[in-house]
Formats: sequence, C-alpha cells, structure tokens
Amino acid sequence: MATFLYKLGRLAFRRRHFVTLLWVALLTLAGVGAASAPAAGSTSFSIPGTEAQKAFDLLDQRFPGSSSDGATARVVFKAPAGEKISDTLNKATVEKTVRKLADGSEVTSVDDPFTTRAVSGDGTVAYASVRYGVSGMELKDASREALKAAGHDAQKAGLTVEIGGDALQAGAEPGAVGEVVGLAIAAVVLVVTLGSLVAAGLPLLTAIVGVGIGVSTITALAKTLDLGDTTSTLALMIGLAVGIDYALFIVSRYRGELAEGRDREEAVGRAAGTAGSAVVFAGLTVVIALAGLSVVGVPMLTKMGLAAAGTVVVAVLIALTMIPALLGYAGKRVKPAGEKRGRRRGAGSAAAGAVSSATVTGAPAKPGLGERWASFVVRRPAAVLLLGVVGLGAVALPVSQLELGLPDDGSQPTSTTQRRAYDLLSDGFGPGFNGPLLIVLDAKDSADPKAAATTVTNGIKNLKDVASVSPAMFNKAGDTAMITVVPSSKPSSTGTEDLVHAIRGEGTEVRADTDARVLVTGTTAMNIDFSQKLNDALVPYLALVVGLAFLLLIAVFRSVLVPLKAALGFLLSVLAALGAVVAVFQWGWLGGLLGVEQTGPIMSMMPIFMVGVVFGLAMDYEVFLVTRMREAYVHGETPGQAVVTGFRHSARVVGAAAVIMMSVFGGFITSSESMIKMIGFGLAIAVLFDAFVVRMAIVPAVLALLGKRAWWLPRWLDRALPNVDVEGEGLRTADTNAGGDSGRDEEDRELVRA
Repeated sequence: MATFLYKLGRLAFRRRHFVTLLWVALLTLAGVGAASAPAAGSTSFSIPGTEAQKAFDLLDQRFPGSSSDGATARVVFKAPAGEKISDTLNKATVEKTVRKLADGSEVTSVDDPFTTRAVSGDGTVAYASVRYGVSGMELKDASREALKAAGHDAQKAGLTVEIGGDALQAGAEPGAVGEVVGLAIAAVVLVVTLGSLVAAGLPLLTAIVGVGIGVSTITALAKTLDLGDTTSTLALMIGLAVGIDYALFIVSRYRGELAEGRDREEAVGRAAGTAGSAVVFAGLTVVIALAGLSVVGVPMLTKMGLAAAGTVVVAVLIALTMIPALLGYAGKRVKPAGEKRGRRRGAGSAAAGAVSSATVTGAPAKPGLGERWASFVVRRPAAVLLLGVVGLGAVALPVSQLELGLPDDGSQPTSTTQRRAYDLLSDGFGPGFNGPLLIVLDAKDSADPKAAATTVTNGIKNLKDVASVSPAMFNKAGDTAMITVVPSSKPSSTGTEDLVHAIRGEGTEVRADTDARVLVTGTTAMNIDFSQKLNDALVPYLALVVGLAFLLLIAVFRSVLVPLKAALGFLLSVLAALGAVVAVFQWGWLGGLLGVEQTGPIMSMMPIFMVGVVFGLAMDYEVFLVTRMREAYVHGETPGQAVVTGFRHSARVVGAAAVIMMSVFGGFITSSESMIKMIGFGLAIAVLFDAFVVRMAIVPAVLALLGKRAWWLPRWLDRALPNVDVEGEGLRTADTNAGGDSGRDEEDRELVRA
C-alpha cells in the first residue's frame, strides 16, 4: 500500500497540470449536471415491513385516487377576544377563505369547519383541512403561496390565522452563517498549525472541491434517485470535515519530510505513502460505517449513508492526488518556518538527509505540549485511565432516560406558523388532536364488514387514552374502511404509543372473531414504527460495522488488543455524546444558549446515525495517532517511547483536525431545522469526547499499561493477514532509484497497469 501510494503521489506531483485539470473538469461537469438537472420531486418516506407502511399501501389499493401520501394543511382560525368563530362576520370570513383555498390547482378537497363540526367546544377556534394531490415535496411554490395568501386575507379581517401540516414543509436549511463561522475557525486553526497561509489554504481548497463534486452530483441525481435535501446536508457536513482533515494530515507529513532534508518530490511521495496510507484506511472505516446504514432497511437512511460515503471516497482520492499536485505548484511557500535558517546552520547534516527536527533549527528543540502530555500519561497511566472513563461515564448517564421520536410541528420554533397552529389546535381540541391515528379495516375476507367495523369502533372506544373515534368510512367496494382515532395524549407521548399497541392488540382479537384485519397507521403510528425498526436494527448494525472495522484495523495495526481498545473507546465516547444530546435536547440544559426552543424526544435515527458517523470519524484519529506509535515501535522503540514519539509527530495535527471537525459540525447548530441542529451538536460533542478524552488520554494510558502486549498478534493470524505496510517500511528498504528518470518511467508504467 505505502509503496503504491508513494508512486502515485510522485506521479501526481510530476503530472500536476493533468491532475489539477482533471479535478477541475470533474467539478465543472458535476456543477453543470446539478444546474441542468430537473428539480427534485417527492422524497418518499417508507418503512418497508412495518404495519403502518402496509396500511398506507393498502389504502392506495382500496381507495384509488385518495392520495394517501398527499400533502395536507390545517388552516386554523381563532376569533378575536370576546367573540365566537361562528359570529356572522367571522363565519363569513372563514367560508370565504375556504372557497379561496379550494381554487388551488393541486387541491383535491377542503373541509368547511362549520360543515364538518371542526369547531372547538368553546367556539373560539376552528380549522379547515386542505388536501393536495401531490406530496409536500412535490407541491409547487405557487400552491404554498396561495395557501399563505388565503390566510393573510383572513388575518386582515381580524382573525388569528395559523397554518400547520406538511404542505408548508421546506427543505432543510443549514445555518449559512454558522457554516461560514465554522470554516473561518477551521482556516485559523490551519494557519496556526501549519504556519503558512498557502499550506493552510490547500486543505480548505481541496475540501471545497471535493464537497462541490459530491453535493453537485447528489443534486444532479436527486430526481432520479429520490434524494432529499437532508442527504446533501449530510454529505456537505461529512465531506467538509474529512476533506480538510485528510488533506491536513498529508500536508503536515509533507512538511515533516521536507524538514528532514528531502527534496520536494521525494517528500510528496513519502507523505502520500505514509500519511496517505492512514488516510485510505481511515476513509475506509468511515465508508464502512456510512454504507452500513443500508442494513437498517429504511430506504431514506440507505440513500443518505451511501451518498455521504461517496463524498468521503472523493475526499480520499483528492487527498491522494490533488494535494500532491497542488504541492507541486506551491513550491517553497509550504516549507516549514525556519527551514532556510536551519539549512544555513546545519547544511552538512541536511545534505546527508539525516537531519532531525531538532538540529534543523540549530538548537535542541523544546518538547511540545503533546509530547509532554504523553510523557505524563505514560508515567501515570492508571490515574489518567480512571479519570477519563469515570468522566465520560458520568456524562453518559442521561442515556438511561433516552426517549426516541420524530420531530413534528410541536418541535418547531415558536416563531413559526406551524408551531402556533399546533398550539392553537392543542388548546382548542386537546393535545392528541395533532396526532390522530388512522385505523384501516381490511374486511375483504369478513362475512359482515359493517359488523366488523362496529366491533372495532366499540372496542377502541373502551381503550384508555382515547378522546374520540370517528364513524367508519368504507370504500366503494365496501370491503375496506377508515376510522380516525384522536388520542388524549400528545403525539410524542408514551400514552399515545401505548394506545397504538393496545389497538393493535385489539385487532388480533377482531381478526380471530370476524376474519377482518386491523392496521394502525398515520404519521404518529409511522413514527412509532420507525423508532422501533431503528431500535431493532441497532445491535446488528453495530455488530456489522464494528466487526468489519475491527478486522480492517487488525490488518492495519497487526494487533488484536489495539483494535479492541479502539472499539471500546468509541462506545464510551458515543454513549457520552448521546448523554449530552439528551441533556440538551430532551432535558433542556443549555438549550437557550444553543437555540433549542422546544425540548422533547430525541430524533429516532440519532443513536444509529451517531454510531455510524462517529465510529468512522473516531477511527480516523485512532489510525492517524496510533500508526505513528506503531511506526516507532516497529523501528525499535520501547512501547512507552513509541507512545511519546507518536504524540510528538501526530498530537498537534490530530488536535487541530479535531478542532476543525468540531467547527464544521458546530456550524450546523445554527440551523433552524431541529434535526440538523441536533446532528450538528451531537457530532461536534462526540468529536470533542473521542479526540481529546479517548484518543488523547485513554488510548495512551491503555497502551502504556499493556506495554508489548498491545502489539501481540498470533503467529497464524500474522501469516494470514496481508501486509498493508501503513508504516512505510517498504519505502525505507526500496529507496535507491527514487529520483532517477528510469525509475520514474517505471513507476508511471506500473501505475498505468494497476
């Protein structure tokens, strides 16, 4: 691996014009494709195999043209203080608004609240239900504007009008200001770390190119592959973070090779062969984690994971090829500060190619912060390990109170009309009114469908936590009916979830007595089924991802205990991160500081999503940090010395990479979309815990305690594993023709054949 990447890096350095033009051409092609692609249509949300999904599918068959997945809106009217909504002028305004709503080209029906009795008990609140023939994502902007305009006209007449439902849903909009701030912090960290504007600009430039290609490709294929806006946001988030980090590691290693007196082409080759090898395997762990989301069985998650994994692959390829090419253009402007001074003071040693980083400057170098910290950990490993584990364990305690759900209008900021409509309906009709359950009765095999419907209706009325049950509405064939049940509890409550399970239990008895099948669906039931499906998939997903990455890391580190320690450390950091998410978004701790206006259940996909993404990112730092330790150990240092050496070479860069990644993720906390805000916070805090507690404290402490046992590998397994040579040992033994023309030509031919 190291030898191949060494040759690839040198080839990209020499053929920099071609390599750079190739990436620019790909970026241009992707941009043109995105600009000319048709607008993305509906982003279907389906959960194959669940009862709620089966009920929706059955409705589409038995109620043709009903558009069960069509967008809906609730236009909520509230009378002025001291008045009733049924007063003459107020009633006329509502009826006029209803007629105006019915004129929409995509509207299939509008319910008059005075006809359907959609008026609150105190007579102050009423609502009109609007149904569309297309989904919320397919709804035209003109239809949304017409919906808003109808509400504005009623407001001018003196009524309070708010609009809820998915008809007003818009794509996820990450906080643009936060993203800019995150990139600005990343730029400052790069300048401080590398000490050169040019060197700092390279990772930013290549990361932007990689993200541009990835996001543009997703946009171009959105219509064809049914990709949503959240897919692009995730690809942007992950692509920026790993793109900057991977480029930073290679540029940093390149500068280190220059400091040892190597010429620029040789330094590029060695940086690509060593740091590039770490980039490849770190990228593979991220790809495994993201692509592994496919095992969950939710198409939306599968597409998100594969799209983000593709962006990571682009980031890896750019780091291995475009960075060496741009280093060829940069010339001496990325050389370490003080190199010229060092060459004047130690020219003889530099010419020999054996100058250490201390003699380059002409004076013994003072140990850096990372080296001093590693020395401290090696002297007191037990105390550091205990403190790290206990600290993260304490932060993880809120996980025991984790409640899962999906966001609805009740989790929107109070400044939105959707949230205000939600609150008006809750006040006027009860908390469960915003989450009605749709009962589908499949009576095709029943001898008496109407009797079966009566049995179901009466049975549900006797259940706990039921506010109302509507009469059964049959289709034209008379073999399928819909029954609407309004719970007494709010949609995201455990009471509503218990009611769903109770109705399904009642359906089992109905099936035995009448041969009719009872299915529970609706948005609330769909959310419950989605959460359950994710919970069921978490353990198999974790086993698959951690298992594959464990095997990969065994080959990288040629050790059993080091990968095991890496996996256990990851579990500790992800539990701590989930604990912090619960404390902020469910309990409300520091919620005002982070702009969390409404606390509630944690997004259902958050645990499995964090497991996937954080595991991949955690293994990045594990690979970059521990490979330098492994390299030092392989070259003869004691286990304790190898830990200190690894920190001397990698701690500063790993720390900078973590701060950059936290800045990028933290920028998404400013998003108005609760899901994006939660993901941004969760990933940022997870990187903080994993990089600075697990990798910088627990990992060196465990390695110091294990000593040589950390690098133990059974002989039979050692013989069976391929030699991936991440440490670059092959470069040390095959260095004779590195600068010769014939060697270059042979490298080119080998790469072409490869």
